Amino acid sequence: MFGRFRFISIKSKMMVLFLLIILVPIVTMFINSYLSSQQLLERKYTDLLTDISKQSNIRVEEFLEDTRQISLISSYGINSYVSAVSQENYPIQNYLREDSKRNENQATQLLMNYIRMKDLEYAIYVYNFNGGKNLYISTDSPVDYTYHPGDEEWFADFLQSEDITRDIAVVKDKQTKRANNLSILNVRKIYDMENGDLIGVMTISIPIDFINKLNDRLQEDSRSAYTIVDSNGIVLFNNNYEQIGKRFAEVLSIEDGLSPETARQVISSEGRDYLLISTPFEKHDWTAYLYMPVEELAVEGYMFKRNLVVIAALLLLFSITSSFYLSNHITKPIKRLMSNMLLVEKGKFENLPEVKSNDEIGLLANRFEQMSGELKILVERIYLEQQEKSEAEIKALQAQINPHFLYNTLNSVKWIASMQRSDKIVQMTEALISLLRYSTSNDSKLVPIREELEQITHYITIQKVRYFNKIDVVYDIDESLLEHHILKLSVQPIVENAIFHGIADMDGEGVIRISVYGREKDAICIEVSDNGEGMNEEAAGRLQEQLSGNGSRSGGIGVRNVHYRIKKVFGDPFGVSFLSNPRQGSTFVITIPRNQ
Repeated sequence: MFGRFRFISIKSKMMVLFLLIILVPIVTMFINSYLSSQQLLERKYTDLLTDISKQSNIRVEEFLEDTRQISLISSYGINSYVSAVSQENYPIQNYLREDSKRNENQATQLLMNYIRMKDLEYAIYVYNFNGGKNLYISTDSPVDYTYHPGDEEWFADFLQSEDITRDIAVVKDKQTKRANNLSILNVRKIYDMENGDLIGVMTISIPIDFINKLNDRLQEDSRSAYTIVDSNGIVLFNNNYEQIGKRFAEVLSIEDGLSPETARQVISSEGRDYLLISTPFEKHDWTAYLYMPVEELAVEGYMFKRNLVVIAALLLLFSITSSFYLSNHITKPIKRLMSNMLLVEKGKFENLPEVKSNDEIGLLANRFEQMSGELKILVERIYLEQQEKSEAEIKALQAQINPHFLYNTLNSVKWIASMQRSDKIVQMTEALISLLRYSTSNDSKLVPIREELEQITHYITIQKVRYFNKIDVVYDIDESLLEHHILKLSVQPIVENAIFHGIADMDGEGVIRISVYGREKDAICIEVSDNGEGMNEEAAGRLQEQLSGNGSRSGGIGVRNVHYRIKKVFGDPFGVSFLSNPRQGSTFVITIPRNQ
């Protein structure tokens, strides 16, 4: 049996066990610490990039808000920052009503003061709808005086809308002649403060480069990665102006798609993974994106990872050394004990070498030494018992002669009766021989129903002679069920009960009906009914208690015995049930499963 398996010493198993006990926590700690550090770094950079993006968004929107305030104040009045013109005058309104040189100078001075105050390079265009000339104010870029935005789609859409002011996302400022004319435009309708008529439109053109100037404190990598996208996913701003106007997914060459609803996500682009942070603008339907390669996160975690590897290596070395020492210390007395076992196996039960150990192994060695002494006594006792067993087997063989002697004797009686032509004695003797052989055979506890019923015919033959043929038996049998198996000697006790307790004391002829029929799909019923005396209520109740397990189990073979045997072999709901009334006979039903 043991040759099938490869032998592995306890020392090796203990070393492996000790290593696992130490290594599993080490590996778990290493993996957990490394993953935690990576998550911490990702969270740190996520918060950092989110904060950078939010601050940039705030600066951009504050600048655009200041621009709207400039257009508002310059169109409908001046503020305290301008002292060159009386607070009671409205230079832009005056110019749009009358484009005189004086009004033009005042309007130009007002707008130039605002431009100088912001210290930025942008242009202001006032388009006159009151029949006068347009006004163009630019810091250093030449103006194309032949251009008018009336044919531009964004301009026409603004005029037709009910909006007073609007920010036009990145478009080309065709009013200027500078090489890079991509700008964000703030346009405002100017209404006459006296009659409310639309008399002009002010356009403030802000070169797109103002976003880089606002974000001059950002690192170069962050500035190049900072991208503004509109609601349709079109790039409005990127440090690389060639990307403006393209779809953001195309700019990054995103492989797995982009989820705009997710503030933090990891994307793949050209074989590299990027950490992408998105932050929406508060006052514009724009979204800012900042991204950085995920591999850069591992740079800061490299030192931590290296320290973890060194610690894990030291712990591994310690675990190997300690496991070798502990396993050797524990298994040494076990090997000595195994040596003593080999001596006992060879027949040496006394004076075994001492096993020195002050733990459970030492106690085991002491017990083994005591056991070896007791084993010696047991071996001697077993030898004596084997001798006694051999003598008992001889006596058992002799005892087996008795049934054969009885069969031979009955056969002799049968032969003499046949010689004297005593047919009844011959029938009884044949039936008795069959019953004895059937009841004493040990072939199987389960027999076919057919065989069980054959023995019932022998039993009825004997009882008819005893009761002078006052017993009549009627069979109603489904032949297809006779090959199913039943417990041996299950029907005979029921028939015996019907004769002794039902028919024996009758004055007239007794009839016993034996039926075999199927019930449902999984059960067979063997029914034994008689027209005898039946049972009174007390006797029926007492028998019912015995069958339910509540009554006394004393007595020999009978209905109760058959019931318990069937339930023990076949289980519930199989067994014996009955129905009996005084002077109306009894019906007993044996229920067994189909088991052919």
